Amino acid sequence: MAPRCWRWWHWSAWRRTRPPPAGSTPSVWQQFSTQEQGPQICVVGSGPAGFYTTQHLLKHHPRAHVDIYEKQLVPFGLVRFGVAPDHPEVKNVINTFTQTARSDRCAFRGNVVVGRDVAVSELQAAYHAVVLSYGAEDHQALEIPGEELPGVFSARAFVGWYNGLPENRELAPDLSCDTAVILGQGNVALDVARILLTPPGHLEKTDITEAALGVLRQSRVKTVWIVGRRGPLQVAFTIKELREMIQLPGTRPMLDPADFLGLQDRIKELPRQRKRLTELLLRTATEKPGAEEAARQASAARTWGLRFFRSPQQVLPSPNGRRVAGIRLAVTRLEGVGEAARAAPTGDTEDLPCGLVLSSVGYKSRPIDPNVPFDPKLGVIPNMEGRVLGVPGLYCSGWVKRGPTGVIATTMTDSFLTGQMLLQDLKAGLLPSGPRPGYAAIEALLSSRGVQPVSFSDWEKLDAEEVSRGKGAGKPREKLLDPQEMLRLLGR
Repeated sequence: MAPRCWRWWHWSAWRRTRPPPAGSTPSVWQQFSTQEQGPQICVVGSGPAGFYTTQHLLKHHPRAHVDIYEKQLVPFGLVRFGVAPDHPEVKNVINTFTQTARSDRCAFRGNVVVGRDVAVSELQAAYHAVVLSYGAEDHQALEIPGEELPGVFSARAFVGWYNGLPENRELAPDLSCDTAVILGQGNVALDVARILLTPPGHLEKTDITEAALGVLRQSRVKTVWIVGRRGPLQVAFTIKELREMIQLPGTRPMLDPADFLGLQDRIKELPRQRKRLTELLLRTATEKPGAEEAARQASAARTWGLRFFRSPQQVLPSPNGRRVAGIRLAVTRLEGVGEAARAAPTGDTEDLPCGLVLSSVGYKSRPIDPNVPFDPKLGVIPNMEGRVLGVPGLYCSGWVKRGPTGVIATTMTDSFLTGQMLLQDLKAGLLPSGPRPGYAAIEALLSSRGVQPVSFSDWEKLDAEEVSRGKGAGKPREKLLDPQEMLRLLGR
């Protein structure tokens, strides 16, 4: 009797070559071989967008196979490198992503830079569909004089530094100054302010890197100003992050009651979430704290404050020109109302002395490949519900699809929608029919180019090493920072 695998292949080949039955629908027959093999799908990026897209595809197509390509050696994107170390509950989503990655219909291909090691067109030739979910890897520049001075960093790089992003491990911020200024009033700005002001002892049991913790222990920063171009009704942070700042041990808030004049009458018109946030800001700025809170604030050694109606104009150098000594802010006023109001300069300026400037005015996606459409102004891939315009079979999800806004739950909804569109197109016969080689073709290309992909089981070895290194210090893990060390640990 013929071996079972040979018999299956022979039967499968016969079905592929046999003419369509009389009366059958051609489009259904054309999909036959794709459905039989199962669609080979490629996702670029292993952050929340990549994993949620994969999750949807695997759940809603029982034979789909998904390969996730990632430029880092390790998975999980901003969940690992963006979420603050003192927010471990937000990282629990990694457990779900791990279950997805362990599926026998999913494979992680780390240490592969799409656009450099392999072209998007090569992925398109190997797979039935390609989804770009690589996020926003850059920051919005301030584009003001003095931005290049030592002591000026993007908040993105600073977050990457304390969260163990390999490319930021050499950042070495100098925290020997008294005052830091953060430009921008979103959740990332509040994360950075909180990490700067949190007593280091409170961070020792988190997954912050030991190198960052060492620098924070030596920090002399006592005051952090969080500066925004517009007013209290336009802040981008959420109430949870604001509450954490207000209750931060060893600190007290500094808000100018004058910034809140007239707001009381407008609060009732606001949407519920904005209303609750504004009420908390207003109480903090204008109400006298109770005896216990007053005592806590009186003993606080560190302070933080929100500066409204200020736009950065110039970073001021020290007398020798070797580092930042302050920032010149243009005073603004609002034109228009509500969240759509614009900041317009009044002509007045104000100089704020500081030794550290962190720019948190937004993340930005980069184009990944010259052959993929990209809108440099909006920083997104032009798309309709995740379908890349003008390129059938190419999709996008997450920040590269809609811009760097929203939280992990927003990305989940957005990614599920992209997955849904892809499966609709597959069902409608709009994607290539016939078998595709998938990773078999790409593996040969990568091998010929000297690229060594890392698998999910490789990551689990690195994960075990990190957990082991953290255990001695009572930390959940001590992150590996050096890609070369990671490869050595994997015997590469």
